[in-house]
Amino acid sequence: MVEPTPPPPRRLAALVRQRAASFGYAFRGVWAALQTEVHLWFHAAATVLVIGLGLYFGLERWEWAVVALAVGAVWCAELVNTAIEAVVNLVSPDYHPLAGRAKDVAAGAVLVMAIAALAVGLLIFGPRVWDLLSW
Repeated sequence: MVEPTPPPPRRLAALVRQRAASFGYAFRGVWAALQTEVHLWFHAAATVLVIGLGLYFGLERWEWAVVALAVGAVWCAELVNTAIEAVVNLVSPDYHPLAGRAKDVAAGAVLVMAIAALAVGLLIFGPRVWDLLSW
């Protein structure tokens, strides 16, 4: 079996530039959503609160992993919801029942993920907060 040869340096440099640009586009998308979506600011505040609580209570590594996945999933759901709403508004500027259904289902996905993240938060932080309050 013949080993594949690495790409020439110029192609590699162009590939690295393209990947870096992709990250730039992604960060620009998150920033654009933060500028237009009030719900994302709520998620940002909740994220800061959760990180602060995690540091205060000294979460274990596995707990950080679960919390990070829950927070990331909520952010992803909200960003996908924002993208779906933008595309639906572009394609169907006037009201259409299917456009409304698409937006409602996307918003429902965010709600389901937020409830799941709340459950994670209650399971991980609930006993610690309860102990703190019941001294």
